[in-house]
Amino acid sequence: MKLNNIKYWALAAVLGINLSSCDDFLDRPAEDSYNVDNFYQNDEQCFQGVNPLYNSPWFDFQRGFFKVGEVLAGNYYWGSSPYLTFTVNGTDEDLINMSYSLWSVNAYANTIRERLLSATVSDQTKNTCIGECLVWKAMAYFYLVRTFGAVPIVHSNSSDIAEGNYNEKYKVQIPDVYEYIVMTLEKAIELLPPSNSEGRIDQYTAKGLLAKVYLTKSGYGMNGSRNEDDLRQAAAYAKDVIDNSGRHLLENYSDVFRLANNFNEECLLSWHWSASSDAWTCQNALQSDLAITGFDEFGDCWGGYNGPSVDLQDAFGENALSPTRYNGDARRKATMMMCGDVYEYFWQDKGGFNYINFIYDTDNLGGPGTYQSATGANEVKQLYGNANDHLTATGVSASSQHSQLSTHLLRLSDVYLIYAEAVIGNNGSTTDASAIDAFYQVRHRAISTYERPSVITWEDVWKERRLELACEGDRWYDYVRLSYYDPQRAIDELTNQRRDVYYGLDDLYKTYYQTGTFTVNPEEHRYNPTAVKPNVTISSFTLPFPTEDVVFNPHLMEDPIHVDVRSEYSY
Repeated sequence: MKLNNIKYWALAAVLGINLSSCDDFLDRPAEDSYNVDNFYQNDEQCFQGVNPLYNSPWFDFQRGFFKVGEVLAGNYYWGSSPYLTFTVNGTDEDLINMSYSLWSVNAYANTIRERLLSATVSDQTKNTCIGECLVWKAMAYFYLVRTFGAVPIVHSNSSDIAEGNYNEKYKVQIPDVYEYIVMTLEKAIELLPPSNSEGRIDQYTAKGLLAKVYLTKSGYGMNGSRNEDDLRQAAAYAKDVIDNSGRHLLENYSDVFRLANNFNEECLLSWHWSASSDAWTCQNALQSDLAITGFDEFGDCWGGYNGPSVDLQDAFGENALSPTRYNGDARRKATMMMCGDVYEYFWQDKGGFNYINFIYDTDNLGGPGTYQSATGANEVKQLYGNANDHLTATGVSASSQHSQLSTHLLRLSDVYLIYAEAVIGNNGSTTDASAIDAFYQVRHRAISTYERPSVITWEDVWKERRLELACEGDRWYDYVRLSYYDPQRAIDELTNQRRDVYYGLDDLYKTYYQTGTFTVNPEEHRYNPTAVKPNVTISSFTLPFPTEDVVFNPHLMEDPIHVDVRSEYSY
């Protein structure tokens, strides 16, 4: 972690302001109008102080969030990326940015919380704002421990700065880091209200996240089974959210990811971005990385050569070497574009977006003219569409690498599946009616013909999580928690994925576009027969620290220490 920059981040966070001014949903104080002594004087200022935690310090995590969560997991093909081949090292730019971003979130959360403690406002406002800080802090640590393993605990920036030991921090053992996350979320639950303003964190956000933390930590240090107490806690917190939060799944799965539904009730925790063209780090920039060349008017899309993996298509029962889509699972089309797909919610001013027509009709639609994707699919979930789509949904114009499409980190459907898996526990299956109902609601929304089963298995839930949460930056962390107690299964699954490319797709699709005929020549149109399996080992489930951090703090190369976090730290 870049603790040599902890002073910089802490100073930037003193007022809870960003390094640049942002607007819209997350109003901020003007940088030149306030200082430490004259801010946090009323409720509005307190919420403005917390607002940056919903986007700015997370900005440099975006690309790593997707590459680790989806490329490393085998859900997404990204060219020659080291995340595809399990060859990431400490000099990787995305790894570095991701690490620094997570530590900056922690610095923001720590410093804003400390300023709020002395704020002259109502207890309700103070508690709510501090609770929001603690949830974001817990989320940052949840990513850190699942990505890097044992990590230092930075509980107070001001204390570390005063002591001058911010480059002498020792890693803390993984169980202790999880206990610190649990402690942080327990305090957040104590402080947060049952409901909050639209799009903001509330008590059930913290409970849903805590359920996921318990499910994850339940397998650590175990051998083939999971800790029963942790599983019971995961089930209890998830059931509380399901029964008492008042939230429901949206009727239409794809609506969850549309701009107009940025603050929908299904999403418990999200990054909420601003499209302000003069503000950098407040915006969602993922469309540029993931969309096909020409997808918007700004010339900022370069992601067409990558796309959802062949293995993920297999999981959905789809085949890129066919023009006919199965479409039995609504999540497939909402996750990946394939030959034959038309989207009414993209390019609404042009009558919708026809995937294959766009690619080859260069005269009228401005597509690339050749089929770019190496896998037969392109991304959908993280895209907002064109300028008109953005303006229609938000009333605000998008611009180059700037959108305000929310990035959802924890959804109610995830909590349903957490509950089902926690109830199954170490038994392999369950006939528990409430667990089956939770699973059924998720699957039936996607597959209208699906009938309620009488029993569900761990395998059912494992596969369902992949389909439900695909391309949302989460799948790798399922493999990490699986590696805690069944590493060989995790290794075998990753090793045997179809993570490589198809040959001849441009020829196949162009002929289909021009003539309406779809003729597969097995010698020309095929999955790479010489695809190399990745070298996955138990060490693959922990990514290295950035090299620069190890240089500044050699303790990061030493064995982690045990810390009794509940006696050492308090809120």
